Amino acid sequence: MSLTIPLVQVLEELGATLLDLVAGDPRSAREVTGLTILDPHDHLAVSDGVLVLGVGVREPDEVVPLLQRIADGGGCALIVRAPVPVTAGIEAAAAETGVPLLGLTPGGSWVQLAGLVRSFLGEPEPPARDEPIGVRAGDLFAVANAVSALLDAPVTIEDRNLRVLAFSGRQDEADQSRVETILGRQMPERYLRLLEERGVFGQLYGSAGPVHFDLRIPGLLARAALAVRAGDEILGSIWATVRGPLTSTRQQAFAEVGKLVALHMLHHRARSDADRQLRSELVATALGSGPGASAASVRLGLGEGPSAVMAYALSSQWDAEQAARGEAARRRAADAFAVHLSAVHPRSASALIGDVVYGIMPVPSYGEEGARRAKRIAAEFLERIGERGRGAIGIGMPSAGEQGLAAPRADADRVLSVLRAEPGSRPVAGIDDLYIEVLLAELWQSVAPWGHRPDGPVDRLLAYDLAHGGRLVPTLRAWLDSFGDIPSAAAAVHVHPNTFRYRLRRLTEVGGIDLDDPEQRFAAMLILRLYECRS
Repeated sequence: MSLTIPLVQVLEELGATLLDLVAGDPRSAREVTGLTILDPHDHLAVSDGVLVLGVGVREPDEVVPLLQRIADGGGCALIVRAPVPVTAGIEAAAAETGVPLLGLTPGGSWVQLAGLVRSFLGEPEPPARDEPIGVRAGDLFAVANAVSALLDAPVTIEDRNLRVLAFSGRQDEADQSRVETILGRQMPERYLRLLEERGVFGQLYGSAGPVHFDLRIPGLLARAALAVRAGDEILGSIWATVRGPLTSTRQQAFAEVGKLVALHMLHHRARSDADRQLRSELVATALGSGPGASAASVRLGLGEGPSAVMAYALSSQWDAEQAARGEAARRRAADAFAVHLSAVHPRSASALIGDVVYGIMPVPSYGEEGARRAKRIAAEFLERIGERGRGAIGIGMPSAGEQGLAAPRADADRVLSVLRAEPGSRPVAGIDDLYIEVLLAELWQSVAPWGHRPDGPVDRLLAYDLAHGGRLVPTLRAWLDSFGDIPSAAAAVHVHPNTFRYRLRRLTEVGGIDLDDPEQRFAAMLILRLYECRS
């Protein structure tokens, strides 16, 4: 049974790869119910919600009447090959008819586009002319075996981050690098560095056809590789372990099969992205306090018992130029966290939301006992993942009541915020471990928007130290931390007790603070802690 989907969703799914909005408003367009290809020699049959593929349509004079014909038939939108000169007439027609004009990116395949739209709609897609019989759309393992038979060599299909998506049989004929790549689902770091040093990836991604590499590196046999593209975007690559250069016939076949693999990789990515998005939305809903939280928990299979919430974030920071690298690292960490939690408890759920990976794991009991189990499992994960997943995990105390998971999630976020502000302090903590730190951080976030500083003793001491290079604030802090024990306080700031006594008298004069007043001592301690949160 076919589905209907909003045109906006099609753009969200394919906008980074195949489609661009040229004119019109996709939000007000009809939902997509199917697609048809324009035949210039036949009558254009348009029904409600049909997406029209304008193959061969180039000129603005052709586009404007087509938009009107599509609107008259109740169609959804028109797609033409980019670039299209956008005239005032096109913009006016798109606005008046409510039929948006989309552009298929240069180099993009109409076949790929049609296949993906059909997959979104749940329509069975007819096999491509050269598609092996029995290969289901998106079944990359079947495709890998088909390519292996074509090239007579063991094959892997990898994404643009060199993660293994699928591999063929006959891997026992490959080398140690291939074995480690498949076992780790990613090329080992030492081989990756060697290939980068030899310029392998530059040659691969700069070539439109297969490339032969024989680097004569111990443990690494020769490779025939092909970059897989959809339009101008590199989706990934195909790697075949070969004993020698491919024949011209096999090179041509390898180049042709890249188009088929691109279609399957797009299917695979669309399905994976849709599954990941759905799971993220369910986890986000379950962690909230809205009316759908309980239903989302049921759909995730969490059960009705207590569950701990874990908030995990990598410690590395990436700037704008490294955004793709950071996103890939977070995806890998999220996948690893999901595997770890599911191994511990089959009803666990996790998802990457923003830059934080949230895990929901059923625990035996509410309160501290459940939290201790969650902390132990989180610590085991960080120990196993090592440096590449170095980060911190905040634990939300499992709780009962109508709040569901909203309260544990809020606690996990608060704890994670404190852990991220003090990197390296500890890898895992719960609200019971950092209650005072969390309380101070929450207090600072509440008063910071006021936009002014309290004019009190601590501020006067800070101003004096800044103007005279003094050490009155550290003296006050040491005295308070030592409960007024001058020898201990003097040792903490590495001065003689007599020097410390002098500074103590001086800070009472400058700050106007009465250290015999418990209220003033408490106020000074609180302000000092809040300033530490600010810094």
